[in-house]
Amino acid sequence: MVNPSLLSLSNQMCFAVYSTAHALNRIYKPLLDPLGLTYPQYLVMLVLWEADGLTVKEIGQRLRLDSGTLTPLLKRLQAAGLVRRERDTSDERQVRIGLTDQGRALRERAEAVPYGLLAATGCSAEEAAALRTLFVRLRDRLDHGANGRG
Repeated sequence: MVNPSLLSLSNQMCFAVYSTAHALNRIYKPLLDPLGLTYPQYLVMLVLWEADGLTVKEIGQRLRLDSGTLTPLLKRLQAAGLVRRERDTSDERQVRIGLTDQGRALRERAEAVPYGLLAATGCSAEEAAALRTLFVRLRDRLDHGANGRG
């Protein structure tokens, strides 16, 4: 017989992660609205602030997004004047994404976002770093498990 508590919503790790993701998005929205960014656009900008001039494929790999999801985000960022999309001169099949001056300047204003999120969590910087480490470890184990079966 199956233990009924195993099927309780409150015992589901997936729901804890899912509902936490929604709570995080609710916190990010007012932090990102003044920047004119959605959360997915913010992630793209974080990648480009780390390494400007990446291909769409490279950005997708870092964010774990396919090009079908990423391309509309990039088009909106381009329309907002934050990035430019150009064909790679050495491989016309590749599109490189570069920050505009406006996109680079936005970085300074975005520096307040992580502090706002940390304040909302009520965690210390050390606690937040430990949680991040646990989430990354879980993600990597799940990826490994999914790939091991595939």
